[in-house]
Amino acid sequence: MYSLKPFLFSIVLVALSACKTEDSTRILRVGHTLDTNHSVHLALEYMAERLAHYSGGTMQIKLYPNGQLGSERAMVELLQIGSLAMTKVSAASLEGFVPQMKVFGVPYLFRSDQHRWQVLESSIGEDILHATRSARFTGMAYMDAGSRSFYMTKAPVNGPADVQGKKIRVMNSPMAVQLIDAMQGAATPLGWGELYAALQQGVVDGAENNPPSYYSSRHFEIAGYYALNEHTSIPDVIIASNHILDSLTKQESQWLQLAMKDAVNKQRQLWNEAEQQALNKLAQAGVSISRPEKAPFYQAVEPLHQRLSQTALGPLIKRIKVMGGGQ
Repeated sequence: MYSLKPFLFSIVLVALSACKTEDSTRILRVGHTLDTNHSVHLALEYMAERLAHYSGGTMQIKLYPNGQLGSERAMVELLQIGSLAMTKVSAASLEGFVPQMKVFGVPYLFRSDQHRWQVLESSIGEDILHATRSARFTGMAYMDAGSRSFYMTKAPVNGPADVQGKKIRVMNSPMAVQLIDAMQGAATPLGWGELYAALQQGVVDGAENNPPSYYSSRHFEIAGYYALNEHTSIPDVIIASNHILDSLTKQESQWLQLAMKDAVNKQRQLWNEAEQQALNKLAQAGVSISRPEKAPFYQAVEPLHQRLSQTALGPLIKRIKVMGGGQ
C-alpha cells in the first residue's frame, strides 16, 4: 500500500527550504519541542522581535513550538540538510555528535552558577560550540536549564547513601549513568513521557531534573521528596544549520548574533523567575524540599572525576576546574 508519509515529508522540506520571500525578506524557521510558556520559547520570541528591529524588518523568524516538526532528533536532521534554520537541544543530546559536550554531564564540575556561566562565556564554551561544525550544524549559544537534583517517591536523598540500590531514571546519556553508578544506584534510562507512569508503578524509585521540569511534569504528585543537591548543570544549546548560516550575508550574520545575544540574556532572566516560581508552587503543593550538604556528594563522585581525567575529556575538565579555582 502506498504511504503518504514520504510525500508529505517532502512537502514540508520544500516549504521549510524557502528562505527568502518575493519581497526579499529573509525568513529563518526555528523549531523546538517545548511549550509556548517555556523560557526558551519566550526568549526565541524576543529574538524574533530583536532581529526584526536590527534588520529593519528584512529578517524574520518563524517559530514552530511544541514539536510541530517532530522530535529533537528529527529537527537536527532537518538542520543538517538545510531545511530548518535553528532548533534547541540539550547539550546531553549532542554527546554523540560532539564528544566535548559530555563534559557538561560531569557531576559537580561547576561549583556555582557564576563558575558555570564564566566557563560557558569563555573560550572553553566557544570552543565546544564551534566543535559542532563538522556535524553540519553550528552551536550558536547556550541557554540556561538550571541544575538537576534528585526527587524520590518514598524518602528524601540526604546523601549519596540514599541513592544506593535505588532505581533512578536518567536521560539516555552515558555520563548520567556513570553519575548514578558512582553513588551505587541503579541507573534506569527512560523516555521523559514514560516517567510519570514508571514512578506511579514503582518501576523506578526516583528521578532527577530541574525545578521547572519537576513541577510542570507533575511528577511531584507521586515523588514528593525533592533534594536540591544540584549534581549537574547541563545547558540547552541553540544550534543552526551550516547551510543556512553560510547563505547569510556578513550584515545578516551580525544582526542574527546581536539578536541571539539579547535572547540569551532574556532567557537567563526568565529562567531564574521560572525556577523560583516552580519552587514556590512545589512548596505550596506540600512537596518536601531539602538542601543537603554537598561535600558527601563531592566525595562520592571524586573517583569518577579521577577516571575521567585519564580520558580525552581530561584536559577540558582541568581547564574548567582551574577557572573555578580548583585543581
